[in-house]
Amino acid sequence: MYVLTNKQMRAADEYTIKGLGIPSLTLMERAGIALADEAEEMSPFGKIVCVCGGGNNGGDGFVCARILRERGRTVEVVFYAEKQSSDCKVNMEKWLAQGGLITPRLLGEYNLIVDCLYGTGFHGALSEKDVRTVEEMNARRGRIKILSADIPSGVCGENGLADGVAVCADRTLCIGEIKAGVLLGDGRDFAGEIKRADIGITLPETEQTYARLMTKEECAAMLPKRKKNSHKGTYGRAAIVAGSEQYTGAAYLSAAACLRSGAGYTALFVPKGILPWYVLKLPEALLKPLNGGGMYEFNAKTMEELLPYDSVAYGMGMGVSKAVAEGAAWLMEHYSGKLILDADGLNSLAVYKKDELQKLFKNKKCDVLLTPHVKEFSRLTGMEIEEILAGGLTVAKEFAKSHGVSVLLKGAVSTVTDGDKIAVISTGNSGQAKGGSGDVLSGVIAGLCAMGASAYDGGALGGYIAGRAAELAAVEYGEYSLLATDVIAYLGGTFLEIQ
Repeated sequence: MYVLTNKQMRAADEYTIKGLGIPSLTLMERAGIALADEAEEMSPFGKIVCVCGGGNNGGDGFVCARILRERGRTVEVVFYAEKQSSDCKVNMEKWLAQGGLITPRLLGEYNLIVDCLYGTGFHGALSEKDVRTVEEMNARRGRIKILSADIPSGVCGENGLADGVAVCADRTLCIGEIKAGVLLGDGRDFAGEIKRADIGITLPETEQTYARLMTKEECAAMLPKRKKNSHKGTYGRAAIVAGSEQYTGAAYLSAAACLRSGAGYTALFVPKGILPWYVLKLPEALLKPLNGGGMYEFNAKTMEELLPYDSVAYGMGMGVSKAVAEGAAWLMEHYSGKLILDADGLNSLAVYKKDELQKLFKNKKCDVLLTPHVKEFSRLTGMEIEEILAGGLTVAKEFAKSHGVSVLLKGAVSTVTDGDKIAVISTGNSGQAKGGSGDVLSGVIAGLCAMGASAYDGGALGGYIAGRAAELAAVEYGEYSLLATDVIAYLGGTFLEIQ
């Protein structure tokens, strides 16, 4: 399943209309029928109102209203736009010719509102009149349902940002393909349940790769396979380099998650001063001392012990220091496996090696995955957080391409990219907005990469798996009480579900 930017969706529309010869009015008719079907599913009886704008989304709404009326439903249309697209005007005239009525605002009680006010091209803030309409729609929510066409009105289709008021939908029906704006930024909160209607829009073949939404089926195809005739060495060796006296839990969580994620061997490397704290806490893991008392101290000779490992996850809870930055730089220069740089590994590079990052990444020997959240990505790139959020799917992709790395940009919906491919991960919940969740994710990715997944595949799989485990755990504990250790406990159930 694809996730498209506005530009990509416009190109697909144009290719279908001009290249394949399918009239735009035919596509609008199909979109309106799909909306009518969805509306009837959400509201099998009672009055329905379609709130239409002057663009093609409004045209979809007029078709929806006409189809519902033809099926015997009681339907109203709210419309007050001063300008219309040509296709919207055609379908408004069909609605009026059928005997349909238009009112300038919501006047009565309804069982369902179909929101067709604005489409994915919207950005900025709604007009004062639109704000009143949207507020009237939202005021009825709870008593009735709201269905949005393509994207909730007031949400930007490119990045999901809402500058003020936006429609709070119970369900959003994306026409053609899933739009980036329903998943990114505020879109996830406003869109409600997300569904897709295939109306025959064909994606043109281009040099760029379309973003894909990670699903159970996608994960099943990517997951490294296990054989009956195998042993520990078959599934690789993962090293977790983590921890400090201040953040002892990070090392434990990463290693515990890695143990649950398929690696044949999991070794936990921590500063020598805190190593005793982990004895028998994780009996299945190898314990390896690093230089340092309560905090990591760089030593090239000690770091050489990491070279035989298939994957290394580095940085979780290590603290920000020059030594941590030197360790990350040394690994990129000497290590040839899959390197996951997280948390303080990234923060230390941003503070102590920022001017050298381009050179470090260019000359690296390993397959690198960076796993920043937005603030860490801001430190690493020097970009403002607002700029990153506004960039939608493109910001991480451009950085990955220019630096020759893979990036897992973490958020309520995460994106993984190697500069070419993009995976969008929508599993997970607000219970993961707690300390330790990123440590678990890094451990899961390290286990998958040890088994043979690339850094990019490991990031895409790991993001989906950790998020889905959180969803399963929340069924028992709820999102308020969810802990990172609960997510680890449900990793097994997630792997079973995928298989």
